[in-house]
Amino acid sequence: MNLDIRLPIGGLFTLLGLVLTGYGLLGPGDVYQRSLGHNINLSWGLVVLAFGAWFLFMGRKGSSGVTPAEDEPAGRATEAREHALGLEYEDRRPRGH
Repeated sequence: MNLDIRLPIGGLFTLLGLVLTGYGLLGPGDVYQRSLGHNINLSWGLVVLAFGAWFLFMGRKGSSGVTPAEDEPAGRATEAREHALGLEYEDRRPRGH
């Protein structure tokens, strides 16, 4: 499974940011009297929306960076050394299980 954890987290934060921003824009203005007239829902909605968008961007842009050992010289050397010492674990299950 090749799912980057940043994608679902970014999606959740983006959705929450959209809800908060929407409520800040469309909600009643008299609820902000306790916060000295500052629209906290709009402010934090934009912050959470930007955070979620950043996570989505980084999840789509980035890669895991993991390469198989056989693709690198150091990995091939390690595999050969482990094979010579008998340290490899032989998985006798059929592939795909």
